[in-house]
Amino acid sequence: MTIDHYIQQHGRRLFGLCMTLCADRFSAEDLYQETWLRVCRRIGQYDTRREFEPWLTGICVNTYRDELRRRKLSRLFDGFASTEEKEQTINAVEAPGPEDHSDLHAAIDRLPDKLRVAVILHYFHDMKHEQTAAALGIPVGTVKSRLNQAKKRLREELQYEADI
Repeated sequence: MTIDHYIQQHGRRLFGLCMTLCADRFSAEDLYQETWLRVCRRIGQYDTRREFEPWLTGICVNTYRDELRRRKLSRLFDGFASTEEKEQTINAVEAPGPEDHSDLHAAIDRLPDKLRVAVILHYFHDMKHEQTAAALGIPVGTVKSRLNQAKKRLREELQYEADI
């Protein structure tokens, strides 16, 4: 199969994952493109006896983590070229609709990265435990443990916010 076929088959889902992982559309587009570049470079390493999507998801998540590490090394980088760009982006965001789950999403964003990524893959991208494990390169039991830890933390945090 050609890369074009994989992009056509998995591109929309991959972009959805990128949008979920990233704080803004521009970062998501960069992550999406970088992921496909890495896929092109590593397509020879892909084992065709296995599912493509977990392999692709693993590359995307690792690319995202690499970017996070780069940002941590450069404390000056906040994702915007200027204050004006940051204000334009903030002003361009639409107000939440009637079903506002922003508290939940904000709580998920505050989870440690390893828990947050497991939650995003499993719950927001409907990946089974096995697929999530394959994408992250960890055992299934670790995925289940991370999801349980995340649920416990979210329950505690959201209960605390409800008490305020």
